[in-house]
Order: sequence, then C-alpha cells, then structure tokens
Amino acid sequence: MERSIILSADSTCDLGGELKKRYHVHYCPFHIILDDQQYTDGLDITPDDLYEAYWERKALPKTAAISMMDYHSFFEKWVAKGYDVVHLCLSSGITSSYQNCCNAARELGHVYPIDTKNLSTGMALLAIEAAKCITSGMTAPQVQQVVTGLTSKTHGSFVLDTLEFMRAGGRCSTVAALGANLLRLKPCIEVNNQDGTLNVGKKYRGTLEKALLQYTKDKLMGRSDIRRERVFITHSGISQERIHLVRKAVQELANFNEIYTIRACCTISCHCGPNTLGLMFMTK
Repeated sequence: MERSIILSADSTCDLGGELKKRYHVHYCPFHIILDDQQYTDGLDITPDDLYEAYWERKALPKTAAISMMDYHSFFEKWVAKGYDVVHLCLSSGITSSYQNCCNAARELGHVYPIDTKNLSTGMALLAIEAAKCITSGMTAPQVQQVVTGLTSKTHGSFVLDTLEFMRAGGRCSTVAALGANLLRLKPCIEVNNQDGTLNVGKKYRGTLEKALLQYTKDKLMGRSDIRRERVFITHSGISQERIHLVRKAVQELANFNEIYTIRACCTISCHCGPNTLGLMFMTK
C-alpha cells in the first residue's frame, strides 16, 4: 500500500502565504539570533525589525542552521502516522542544513530530502513542481528524483543595493563594500545551480532603478528556453514603484502566465539587506 506524502521545506522557501496554502507546504523554520535572543523566522520577527536593529545600534542578526534534532522533531510526527515526507532544503552550498536533514532522514526513515541548490523563490519554484508530482500520484522516491533533476533548470539571482549587510556578516570585505559604494556599483549575485554556491556576476553602475531595469533585460531578453508558467519577483523590502518598474519590464520581455511578487524571509533578508530584488524562473 502506498503511503500518503507530506510536502515540506525549510522556511527559506519563500512561497508567500497564498501559494504555501495552495500547495500544502509545511515549513521547518530557521532561527534568527539578535541581541542574544533567539527568534523563529516567519513567526516572531520581521526583516524590518532586523534592519532597524542594525541601523539604529549596529546589532547584527545571525542565522542558525536547522539542526538534526530540529528536523527529527519536525518529521517524526508525520512518520509516526504513516506518512512519507518530501522535504526541500536550502542549498547545501551555503548552509549545513541539508546534511543535518539527511542525517535525520537516515535515522527516521520515510523522509526524502532534496538539495534545491537554490534559495528563496528558487526553492519555491521547486516546491510547486514537487506538489504537482505528488498530485499526479508519484511516490516519495519518485518525487525526490524528479525534483532533484530540475535543480539545474532553476535560475536565481538578485541585485544588491548595498553591500553593508554582507560586509557586516563577513561575506565580503570592508574594502570591497566601500569600493562598491563609492563607485555606486550594484552587484548581481548569481546562484550556481550546479553546486548551490553564490557567485558575483555583473556589476551595475548608477541608480538602483537603472540597475534593476538592465538586470531584468540581461536575464530575460532574447531567451527561447524559458518556461513560461511562472516567474517570481522577489525582494527584501523595496518600494512599490521599483517593483512596478521591474514587473512592467518582465511583462514586456517575457510572456509569463503568472508573475508573483514575494517578500523574502528574515533568513534571506538579513544577509542581503533592504532594496535587494531578484528574478527566479525555470528553463526547459
């Protein structure tokens, strides 16, 4: 007899409330540490709380990888009731959570982790694909295999307005941050969908509006391999005017069936800072 499947993901899977409910995705939360207090991502702290703490008193938030014990506790209630669990993890290229999830899965059984090799709405794209596989009647091992095969076709990138938060978190040097600010550079951070690491791509010069428009053109113009079902415009807190600017450009450049605008969770936002915006889509 086939076991029913629970679909879950790390809380960095930025589906937003409506899509999370539509596709029945359960979140295992990351933890945010601020001023020696621990918070649960998505429940008792917001990205704006993090920005305010940093700008007002230079309090730097930190994120804690989901531990093996956290995963074990999260999964065991479903496994005990006879479910299989398919779980999407934040990229192993930037966190140890995936390995912790695999360890919990081995101990419990009936848990099928997927290394998304992506983050935020890149993970969300794969969560939607996983939900469709489950609805079609696939078993948990089959869902794991199919979705793992789609990671190399999932594309994520984003443009930073400031390197201050990456510098504060030790992800870039003070010299690099100062140089970028003085030259008014807006770097594009690319997710490598082969190993899940983050790389610096093109550096845009000038205003954020100019950078976002050029970035959108660079990602979408002239591409015939894009899957047109959906695209995510993902941001860490940015004006509606800038979102509208990018959305209009996306509509002109690519005929997507659905365009979703999603605000990223605390775990993502505290590393990239405010006014970050990116596009996430899949290719054939």
